[in-house]
Amino acid sequence: MTEDPATEKREKSRFGLILHLHPRKVRESTLRFTLTFGLGGMAATLLLIQVITGLLLKFHYEPSPESAYNSILNLQESLLFGKMLRNIHHWSAIAFVWISFLHMLRVAFTGAYRPPRDVTWITGLALLLLVVLSNFTGYLLPWDQLSYWAVTVAASLLSYIPLAGDPIRRILLGGVEVGQPTLTNFFNLHTGVIPLLIIALMAWHFWRIRRAGGVIVAERDKESPIVSTRPHLINREIVVAMALLAVIFIISSLLDAPLRERANPAFSPNPAKAPWYFMGLQELLIHFHPLFAVFILPVTILAAAVWMPYVRSTDKNQGIWFLSPCGIRSAKMAAFTGALLTIIFITVSEILPDPEALLPRVPPLLTTGLVPFILTSGTVCFLLKYLHRRYSLNRAEMIQSVVVLMVVSYAVLTVTGIFFRGEGMNLVWPWDR
Repeated sequence: MTEDPATEKREKSRFGLILHLHPRKVRESTLRFTLTFGLGGMAATLLLIQVITGLLLKFHYEPSPESAYNSILNLQESLLFGKMLRNIHHWSAIAFVWISFLHMLRVAFTGAYRPPRDVTWITGLALLLLVVLSNFTGYLLPWDQLSYWAVTVAASLLSYIPLAGDPIRRILLGGVEVGQPTLTNFFNLHTGVIPLLIIALMAWHFWRIRRAGGVIVAERDKESPIVSTRPHLINREIVVAMALLAVIFIISSLLDAPLRERANPAFSPNPAKAPWYFMGLQELLIHFHPLFAVFILPVTILAAAVWMPYVRSTDKNQGIWFLSPCGIRSAKMAAFTGALLTIIFITVSEILPDPEALLPRVPPLLTTGLVPFILTSGTVCFLLKYLHRRYSLNRAEMIQSVVVLMVVSYAVLTVTGIFFRGEGMNLVWPWDR
């Protein structure tokens, strides 16, 4: 039964923007929540929350070392619902990083990165980097001890990038150390440049998805019935957005955004740690040469992620989380092995003597750089060959196993850095810190 043309025209005028973001008709199979978990829509909702709360906070924030901390205190103590506003901004920012990352994993696991969606995948990676950078630039703005020294540590990581590291660090900080120019740069990046880049790139990202036909459909579901976007898809997205808002409001009501004592450049806490999303890199610095920990390993992983869509695969059945029971078992094995080997690596590295002290005449680039890098790469290659032979995996399933292995390994490094590093970055139990 066709819709009345006049009714269709009225609906198009009322829901024009929504219908530009979505096709007018979608496959019923794509409405299944477990296909996407609404992660893309949640990321867009969190961006909207960030923009609105950020603009409101901007009216009361003063970006100077003398006034920044006091403006945050005044916001929390004197402004009606000021603390709640900051809490919402803080926790939605953290959720924005997590949801964007999980959305990227969803795309990787469902094979929605292959051509013609390759450009969409690459723009998604760029968006994830911008979201992390937005979170990082906003981290300094409270100007307390936690934010000041976390940014100091994270910025010091840039120094290990060959040739361009120090210039980039000086430009970002506006000098050799964190100060007024740094706060000005971070404030302008956080409130102006990065949000505009995210909005522009997200618009292009949505356009590319729309051009590719919306959410990817599995071969087995390509003959499922076609239904109208409104109300079937739009109503579901509204429900997910409302549920997300409810969770953010509940968390913001129960947990306050952290605010330590005023930043003191003369007193460094022990240990001084980077923001949580960079803790994996800081943990790697304990075990690897800085060149490998901060530059070679991250660049290799990023290059592999960009290259993923162009790996030839005979399997065309996209839109499925795991293509076969063997793929699921392989992913579980990769997760378990990645966690176990990372824990063993950290423990052995802590117990064994420092290679630089043991072999002082050998360049550190070899003892703590090239040698452990080759050993780690060799172990990963051996594991992947084993999984390939045992489970007869195709290339798409191999990529899934690699993604699982990398994610779990970095998660273990991050958890270790956050909870198991005490004074002097020594290993301790969390309750003994």
